[in-house]
Amino acid sequence: MTTATLDMAKTGAEALIRRKQMIAYSIPALICLYLGYIFFAFDIPGLAQRAKWENAVTLASDTWSYKVHVTRDHRSGDIAYAVEGERKGTYPQGTRPDWVSGDKIVVVDLGGGQILRLLPENRSEFDVPGYGTIEAQFIGGRVVTNLGETTPAWINASRNRVAITTDQARVTVTRSKTEAFRYFGGWELFWYTFDSPYYGHGPLDILFGAQIDPKRGNIPGAWADFWSNPMWRHGDVAWAIGETILMAFLGTFGAAMVALPLAFMAAKRFAPFGALRLAMRRLFDFVRGVDALIWTVVLARAFGPGPLTGALAILVTDTGTFGKTFSEALENVDQRQIEGISSTGAKPLQRYRFGVIPQIVPVLLAQVLYFLESNTRSATIIGAITGGGIGLLLTQAMQTQKDWEEVAYYISLVIVMVMIMDWVSGWLRARLIGRVQVH
Repeated sequence: MTTATLDMAKTGAEALIRRKQMIAYSIPALICLYLGYIFFAFDIPGLAQRAKWENAVTLASDTWSYKVHVTRDHRSGDIAYAVEGERKGTYPQGTRPDWVSGDKIVVVDLGGGQILRLLPENRSEFDVPGYGTIEAQFIGGRVVTNLGETTPAWINASRNRVAITTDQARVTVTRSKTEAFRYFGGWELFWYTFDSPYYGHGPLDILFGAQIDPKRGNIPGAWADFWSNPMWRHGDVAWAIGETILMAFLGTFGAAMVALPLAFMAAKRFAPFGALRLAMRRLFDFVRGVDALIWTVVLARAFGPGPLTGALAILVTDTGTFGKTFSEALENVDQRQIEGISSTGAKPLQRYRFGVIPQIVPVLLAQVLYFLESNTRSATIIGAITGGGIGLLLTQAMQTQKDWEEVAYYISLVIVMVMIMDWVSGWLRARLIGRVQVH
């Protein structure tokens, strides 16, 4: 090897090293530049400044706790006690929480040394440790307080409303009512409401104790009251879960049945006409290129809201995906198996049935079962738009901005539902595909 050749090789190696170094430095630089663009384009500093973390903390606490409301009506003077402030959670007549006492002057212990006194003539006094006593009264169509012009951030005062928010509780005085609530951990009335004779009884009492309701046996009566719980609506929730699974099932398997014959027309081996193949493939691109949520909106306008509309939206979208997948599987079938079936004198449909279908069944089952599990999640969102399934209940609970414990309940059920569907589809794939491959 001559000196000139060595120099050329050295020069080429140095150039190659420089290119690799440039690529090694330029890629991280481009990533940093892109992240910097995102930082300013999405106004990350402004977003962090506008964020209200206390609202996020309140929302998170509402998912695992409940509130007991004490409400005094300024017109009648009546005082009501209710879980979550709902009529269905009102304490029975003559009962109230043990942290409320007094008759003419009702004393409400809100925890942490905070005491609310409901006085005659729509007057209220709220003792806050470290701050003092806040007085409020509804007089002449307005709320009058002893607050000065400057108040802490946790007090919001105006002529028509005073809202006091502390770590333990909240007190609101308006022209129509004085309301306070106190947080407690857990999901109260999840099993039974106050009007059920089984409220306050544990499972041992129900299973092995004396008969609680003279008109019903313990087990059927307890189950009936739980199933028809007016606050948590377990029966409606179970029906909604069934609708969600049904939407996913009908949409997924309906799409598979529609896509399979269309896939033959999109596969070159089985459709000799190029125009037909092109039309089928473009049809698949169109229906799967439009998201299922958009199909949901379109179909809801055409057929109205309901679970069937959600199933149709899943069917249309998955038809495109299955058609593309099945046609690719048909392109790769073994021709020798088809020829073997043909040698027996089989007709074209018989050749497809016994020579083609068995070869693509593993792909078909794997794709359909995977999409069934995935569509279970999608059906939750689609149901929120079409008005069906657990998605509708979830949306309704979120819109109230106060039933976040129900939101947590529904989300937990969705997670459990998806986990079960994932396990079932995985078990079916292992059983069915393994059996098909063995045979």
